[in-house]
Amino acid sequence: MSKLRALFVCIHNSARSQMAEAIMNHYHGDRFYAESAGFEQGNLNPFAVEAMAEMGIDISGNKTKRVFDYFKEGRFYSYVVTVCDEANAERCPIFPGVKNTLHWSFPDPSSFEGSDEEKLKKTIEVRDEIKVKIDDWVSSLIET
Repeated sequence: MSKLRALFVCIHNSARSQMAEAIMNHYHGDRFYAESAGFEQGNLNPFAVEAMAEMGIDISGNKTKRVFDYFKEGRFYSYVVTVCDEANAERCPIFPGVKNTLHWSFPDPSSFEGSDEEKLKKTIEVRDEIKVKIDDWVSSLIET
């Protein structure tokens, strides 16, 4: 069975989409191949790196990517999943052949305020929300 390809998209590809890509590949890599990108290229969020390391997944060497570069390359995806707010989800290009576009709204870790410890705690909460959403989604696909 060939793997389904998923693209996770957010604004800068700095936290939410990076975490979603890593979670999908780590926990569901037998069925999925995931990539991630942003509307604009950003910098990898250190709190996302730390949050993922806490669950045993190293994303420290990841680079941020632009969704429009993937679009221009003509990459194929079974699913495109935006993990930013609805207003920014509308900026996602239409990928040829993609019938399944999902919009999952998660808070942006780059907007978190407080101490480093508080920012990390909030980022871990987002990471956990992303994992639950991915696990539930994959389970629903298996059931159908």
